Amino acid sequence: MKWQTTQQLKQLLCHLVEYPSISGTEAEVLLAQYITEQLCTLDYFRENNKFVQLHPTGDGRYFVTALVKKAEQVRDTVILISHFDVVDVQDYGAWKDAAFSPEKLTERFYEQKQQLPSDVQADMEEGEWLFGRGVMDMKCGLALHMSLIEQACQGKFEGNLLLLTVPDEEVSSVGMRAAVPILVEMAEKYGLTYRLVLNSEPMFTRYPGDKANYIYTGSIGKVLPGFYCYGKETHVGEPFAGLNANFMAAQIANELEFNTDFCEVFSGEVSPPPTNLLQTDLKEEYSVQIPHRAVTLFNLFLQKRSLDDVTNSLIAIAKWAAKRIEERYNDEASRFAKLEKWAPKPLSVNVFTFSELRKKAVEMVGLERIEQLEASVLSTEAAKDEREKTIKLVDRLAMLCKDFAPMIVLFYAPPYYPAVNASSDPLVQRLVAKLQKYAQEKHGISLVQQHYFGGISDLSYVGLQQSSSSLRALTDNMPVWNRGYHLPFDALAKFQVPVLNVGPVGRGAHQWTERLNVRFAFETVKEWLEYTIKEVFAR
Repeated sequence: MKWQTTQQLKQLLCHLVEYPSISGTEAEVLLAQYITEQLCTLDYFRENNKFVQLHPTGDGRYFVTALVKKAEQVRDTVILISHFDVVDVQDYGAWKDAAFSPEKLTERFYEQKQQLPSDVQADMEEGEWLFGRGVMDMKCGLALHMSLIEQACQGKFEGNLLLLTVPDEEVSSVGMRAAVPILVEMAEKYGLTYRLVLNSEPMFTRYPGDKANYIYTGSIGKVLPGFYCYGKETHVGEPFAGLNANFMAAQIANELEFNTDFCEVFSGEVSPPPTNLLQTDLKEEYSVQIPHRAVTLFNLFLQKRSLDDVTNSLIAIAKWAAKRIEERYNDEASRFAKLEKWAPKPLSVNVFTFSELRKKAVEMVGLERIEQLEASVLSTEAAKDEREKTIKLVDRLAMLCKDFAPMIVLFYAPPYYPAVNASSDPLVQRLVAKLQKYAQEKHGISLVQQHYFGGISDLSYVGLQQSSSSLRALTDNMPVWNRGYHLPFDALAKFQVPVLNVGPVGRGAHQWTERLNVRFAFETVKEWLEYTIKEVFAR
């Protein structure tokens, strides 16, 4: 057995982390190949090599599946899902060279403990911690799943196990969105009935200093709303002859950042408020012309709220911001006019959704020309990411419709993560109760159920808890929808499976202090996962 002891699993984890698989890099592809090669060293897969596969995502990357079939007639199957991409390591500073060398970095951190934050030092006094990019998010989960697959190859479980590990979870979930149709096909091809999708993302603290241990029966949703601001160009010497788009974007940010009206509460769980992820003007070079085009993007979490409701609330924010912009401009213009003996004209700011803007553009020049313009943008910007393409499409249509400026345009950019919640599923309820009892009796640990994993995960693409028609507010206002970004709705409709997340204790996700409690992960959590799988197959 290769991956069963704590030391073996730690060694496997270190090997996985040594591949610097930042999303979109060559190492992300190489790691998928390495995982496949390692699985193929197991005797079961030497004899059944068709059950280990590299699947293309369509953009040069791959996801991996490995199926262990208990017997030909056995249908019940647990899917183990994980991701092997990580975020970049710019935040490591002087330690960047060791970010993907966990043992080396950990040794350096212990030698220089006094340079680390106090909460990290406190952790280091208790238990065995391993540092490095990806140790907790989430190559530990992948290592645990490979351990479970090895056990399944030895006949330990009474049903089938299917490992799925994917790239790109940290950006747009290309891997998981490509995997769902393949999972549906595999169920038909190999006679599989999916009973549970089991993820092992690490536990996320709910607040600084949180020491509770969690299991998750769902995963939070997310949209990425954007506001495009088109003001009016002018020289900096005549600011009241125009309208600065940065000022417009700043007003929107002021209204939406930390806005708790957008927080949802479900069974006592509160979703975080929106926060800004990007804000920039669209000037391509320095000049003393004010920036009259700008854009801002926000992260917005979802639980149960509909996209129609969300869109209406965002439009209300835009209209309120527009009113504040008008008031500020008109007030200051009036004060300035008293100094210059000048009669200002009142300012009015329009607010549109992207679908409304596109409709106006079509009315102006016709559908054929608009489709040609959009195709040209997508071709020219092919190397850019989906956010950049989205902004460019909005920008080109807005410039065509500049007679409606000043204006604010609400749009959505990828990715979209649907909220998923299996808390009411009978199997999940039984598993949670059993595991909570087992953890208390065997390890003296209280496990707290969370209805939504707060870190965003690929569990969002297990089924679809909203109808495709209810997503029109999103899809109609996402410029790249079905132009490079989409959800596999047909496959999602067929992939209705309960979800559960049981993962290790880690700290510092997406920070240079990312760390994993090694023994807890490879002893305690390993036992929890084994127990959970056995309970799924119990009759």
